[in-house]
Amino acid sequence: MKLVVQVKLLADAATEQALRETLKLCNRAACHAAARAHATGIKGKTALQRLVYGELKAMGLSAQPAIHCVRKVAGAYATLAQNLKAGHYGPQGSRRRAAVEGGPVRFRKDAAQPFDDRSLSWQIDARTVSIWTVHGRLKSIPFACSPAQAKMLAACRQGESDLVWRGGCFYLYATCEVPPALEYVPDGFTGVDLGIVNIATTSDGTVHSGNQVNRVRHRNRRLRTRLQSKGTKSAKRLLRHLSGREARFAADTNHRISKQIVTEAQRTTHGIALEDLGGIRARVRLRKPQRVTLHSWSFAQLGAFIAYKAQRAGVPVEFVDPRHTSQQCSACGHIHKQNRPDQATFQCTSCGFAEHADVNAARNIAARGTAGWAVSHAADDAA
Repeated sequence: MKLVVQVKLLADAATEQALRETLKLCNRAACHAAARAHATGIKGKTALQRLVYGELKAMGLSAQPAIHCVRKVAGAYATLAQNLKAGHYGPQGSRRRAAVEGGPVRFRKDAAQPFDDRSLSWQIDARTVSIWTVHGRLKSIPFACSPAQAKMLAACRQGESDLVWRGGCFYLYATCEVPPALEYVPDGFTGVDLGIVNIATTSDGTVHSGNQVNRVRHRNRRLRTRLQSKGTKSAKRLLRHLSGREARFAADTNHRISKQIVTEAQRTTHGIALEDLGGIRARVRLRKPQRVTLHSWSFAQLGAFIAYKAQRAGVPVEFVDPRHTSQQCSACGHIHKQNRPDQATFQCTSCGFAEHADVNAARNIAARGTAGWAVSHAADDAA
């Protein structure tokens, strides 16, 4: 299981300047490689490296940073090809798609740059790193991290680390390969229904309300509208700050909710059943105010947080078909649109069972998780 440990570099003014110039040169080289790839049609990693390696070295890069710039460009073009294939930039012939296809991939001057162990070394006990820069190798750059992060870095760090400039500070994002905990046999499943009014509702009746979250998001949305209409440099600067703040707010909220859900499931030796919400934005049909809320909240992130926290704790997770979970009666199984007279209420038109609508949906998800687990493990036992 891959996890990312983020540490903050405590760089002095001279070190910070060297690191900024390094990022600037690496991304200028990446833009050059991207332009050559677009002009020649050579976008594979190996072929592109043969084409531009000498040119990137001539720009002032050492061997490993030059190779990583090529890999970054090849990866960006591979991602672009997947997005075009999936239709994320519109259909063939659309203006947006034509604009994307008509020019090379571009990189911000301070975009993240990967470093491997040849150009970046860690001294975990001393809390320092040594890193290649355009001014030579800088040694003993202090960094800040928690004891738990240091322990994970020492035991599990593998592969590359990304140098990131964010919010006026430098960070290193290190990839760690953490072994998952041994998964136990669940004594039932806890269903989790994700929603807009209530961010998450579990089958045991716990409701994580979205009232405060929605108030913050609506306030930020109104502020963004005013700043966008103003259009000044200071307004654009504040917009960038708001964007980062809202993303951090969403991630923090999702982390806290997912931790509570996983901790409770572990305490009760339950598994966790989640809806498979892939493509939800394309499937659902909502009024415009609800569409804005749906598209601005990271349901996928919350589900991913629950999944990886559960894996670290050994909690089994089942993803189930989300169809009709909100219209099906958890008591008798009857499915009908009229079972949901309003957003918060469920009342079965067949047996008369009544319950909070999100709790009812979560119970359906739990039942499907139990059935899915039984089927998959019956097949494993038979094999």
